[in-house]
Amino acid sequence: MGDLAISSGRLDPLSAAAKAASPADKLPGWYPAWARELADLYFSGTTCLFILHGNVHDLVHCPEGNEDSYCSLSEFLTTQVFGTWDLVLGYDLSQGLRPQAGRDGDRLRAMFQYLGARWGDPTQWPRDPDPVLLLLDAFIERNLVEDPAARKSVAFLFDYAQYMLPAGGLDSLVRGQGARLVRMLRWAQNPLIKQVNMAFCLVADQLAEVNERLVQCPHVAAIEIPLPDREERRRFSGWTARGQDLSQVSALSADQLADLSNGLTLTNLNVVLSQATRSGRKLDSASFRQLKKTVIERQCQGLVEFIEPDHTLDMVAGQAEAKKRLQDDARLITDGRLDAAPMGYLICGPVGTGKTYMAECYAGSIGIPCVSLKNFRSKYVGETEGNLQQVLAVLRSLGPVVVIIDEADAALGNRETEGDSGTSARVFSMIAAQMGNTHYRGRIVWMLLTSRPDLLPIDLKRQGRAEVHIPLFYPYEDAEIRSMFEVMARKNKVQIAVDALPKLPATGKLSGADIESIVLGAKRAALAAGRNDPSADDLQKAASEFIPSSQGLEKEMQEIAAVLECTQLSLLPPMWREKVSKPDGRSQLQERIAAIRQLMET
Repeated sequence: MGDLAISSGRLDPLSAAAKAASPADKLPGWYPAWARELADLYFSGTTCLFILHGNVHDLVHCPEGNEDSYCSLSEFLTTQVFGTWDLVLGYDLSQGLRPQAGRDGDRLRAMFQYLGARWGDPTQWPRDPDPVLLLLDAFIERNLVEDPAARKSVAFLFDYAQYMLPAGGLDSLVRGQGARLVRMLRWAQNPLIKQVNMAFCLVADQLAEVNERLVQCPHVAAIEIPLPDREERRRFSGWTARGQDLSQVSALSADQLADLSNGLTLTNLNVVLSQATRSGRKLDSASFRQLKKTVIERQCQGLVEFIEPDHTLDMVAGQAEAKKRLQDDARLITDGRLDAAPMGYLICGPVGTGKTYMAECYAGSIGIPCVSLKNFRSKYVGETEGNLQQVLAVLRSLGPVVVIIDEADAALGNRETEGDSGTSARVFSMIAAQMGNTHYRGRIVWMLLTSRPDLLPIDLKRQGRAEVHIPLFYPYEDAEIRSMFEVMARKNKVQIAVDALPKLPATGKLSGADIESIVLGAKRAALAAGRNDPSADDLQKAASEFIPSSQGLEKEMQEIAAVLECTQLSLLPPMWREKVSKPDGRSQLQERIAAIRQLMET
């Protein structure tokens, strides 16, 4: 192996006598990082079979002379990486086997002439994967025994490889799929193939959808093609104008478009700019964000939902210490001090304490995108992991971003397989690894929301992941209750005089949702009486008639669990702070939770 050189960005086959000392070092500067990695691995002689995954359906920068140009991944591999090889053979389940030469007609005709002399009429070539691989296997064996001067340099490109070699256990490998897997493994491990000019590239959207026995083989290299970075998006934004003034279609400069388009593929960025051109309206930041939201949600196949909060932490009623902690952290991120920002938060507390609202207000205070992670689990083998891989890739490109995972105890799972062929354990491992990656500190802020933090695995809520645990509680003090009434009145567009607020005992038993129900009850009473705004009597009557939820024991357990999870004493109300500070305070609370569990199970 290694009998290759570099010419205009291509891996050129040469004789062994003309080997270059470090041919990969001669790659041009515009070469993408993933293609440079492929070249390094190929020249090292360790592998000849590559799995390209990730952003495989996007455009690839492919300059022509001094002019920028873009092409598909398949064309880039055909014309750049293997541009001077004798044969480039592509295959997918739809089009079957065909030689590829990009726009070079002479090269394509030469390939057809050579292959036609050996395989006959191209219309009669097999299309199904098993006979195709059998044909290729015989061709490879014959090429290996050819005289070196007559031996051909050959690249094999398999598009949509996940449908040819799908993920699954041994019991799911029917005879044909098992034979395909064994043949690929044999090619990857064959030392003779590694010594000649042969390479195999399998292209798949998600690595998790390809059979893991091939992916984990030490003779196979999996290379991720990432989403475009800021510089690539800036260059592409300028290129799309193609000599025209970008300001004619966009109120944003190329630099501003590059800043706002994080998380988009070049293809989707082109769609956004084209929509603006067709509409005849200049693209501004507001319309761009809306288009971007739609495109990314579609790009993630509905697995994430963009939330654009128009409220900040200043609008949160009560929870003074929790607000202060989040405001301080928001200021750190706004000031660019990401090194001191938390990796994530665990926001816990009884139902109705405003956990989701608090998380959205935090995102609104920083002024960065907020994404809610939806159900990414699937009943099909490998699809759940593939969905999560796609979401995580977008999140890494989107940063800074706040990721909200509601009902985290149920959504994230744990290390137990739970009879699902290990899917839950793999999902848990992927999320835990991403949450603990300090490279993304302050760029991906995880917010796990749950009423039962005791059910979350300790791996996720340890320091270095969801490291700040913030408990939320029902309002205890009279001032908090009055403030909550005012907030709920504004939210529901109800005019309430300050002296009309009802008198309620500060028991800490009414949630924000309960207080909102009282406000709406008073509003209904006023409308029934022919008045627009409720009176003090309406409010007092609605408050006296309201009966809170009867799930007293469960709410108490949720409250105690939040107290025990708290990582900062000042975040606790005085009553709970006093109980926890006692020498045996935490032990007593744990005993109370155990007693409640026992009562609820009987």
